[in-house]
Amino acid sequence: MKKIFQPFATVNKQTVMTMVAVQVVITLLLWHTMSAGLIPKPAKVASAFVQLLGSKLLLDNILVSLLLTLKAMLYSILITLLFAYLSVLPFFRSVALFIVKCRYLTLTGLIFIFTLLTKDGSELKLSLLVFGIVPFFVTSFLSVIVNINPQEYELCKTLGYNNWQTLYEVIIIGKADQVFEILRQNFAISWLMITMVEGLSMSEGGIGTLLIKYNKYNDLTNVLALQLVIFVIGLCFDYLLGTMRHWLFPYSKLKEVKAS
Repeated sequence: MKKIFQPFATVNKQTVMTMVAVQVVITLLLWHTMSAGLIPKPAKVASAFVQLLGSKLLLDNILVSLLLTLKAMLYSILITLLFAYLSVLPFFRSVALFIVKCRYLTLTGLIFIFTLLTKDGSELKLSLLVFGIVPFFVTSFLSVIVNINPQEYELCKTLGYNNWQTLYEVIIIGKADQVFEILRQNFAISWLMITMVEGLSMSEGGIGTLLIKYNKYNDLTNVLALQLVIFVIGLCFDYLLGTMRHWLFPYSKLKEVKAS
């Protein structure tokens, strides 16, 4: 037990599971004890969570949000890879760096411009999601490129590769597994933004629309239950993307073990 309070200590999986279970129980007890008035107790939220899972309304709205999120992720990663790969060319390096700086722009002041540039609510939501995701994707992938070991480039030169062949072998092929890691790390950004953009156009539904409706009527129990649904879906996708990375690129497991 002393190890869990020691810096850099290594504990086995059973100890970790026990520790997490205890922390969850303590959190629920504190929540139950401190909740009063408008704040629902854990049992009430759990009951609403089970009811939501069994409703067709939730399933329909989740599918709408997932399709929009996955579509935005696809477009975002294609744009990211294009500019990240081109960033090794001096002409496009400044463009890639500008995209990185765009992560400091807020969507609030740009919604009107995107509304004028898009023809309907579906395109508006997709455009805002892509605009919000791409700068973080590009930032992550550029950091991967910058941290590439110079010996990898030297090896390609030794083998007689030209610059384009080096780009293909070292970055495009050599860092393909990092694309899934970037997706996994940044999926939370798109999943977090989905509830905001769906509030701009509520005709198509989505979990954001459902959350706004519950919040409008101060139905805090269903708001927290829906937040729990969103949280669980996010954890599932995080696990799925990590598993896909290890399945497609088995050597990524060796990198993680070596790093740890």
